[in-house]
Amino acid sequence: MISYEPLWKTLKKKGISQYELINMGVDRKTMDGLRHNRNITAVTIDKLCNLLDCTPNDILECTKNS
Repeated sequence: MISYEPLWKTLKKKGISQYELINMGVDRKTMDGLRHNRNITAVTIDKLCNLLDCTPNDILECTKNS
């Protein structure tokens, strides 16, 4: 299962709000998908990495389905 929990930790560590991320160009629908651990594209992961100056590990984690 994919979890975007690391994204929220990265945003907090960098002092960036979800609202600021939207203003930086992340679509509101994408933000909603992230909040609900829905699928996002590799392009979106790349965009987030560039905006936040981080790696994919700072955005998502893969866990084993229980």
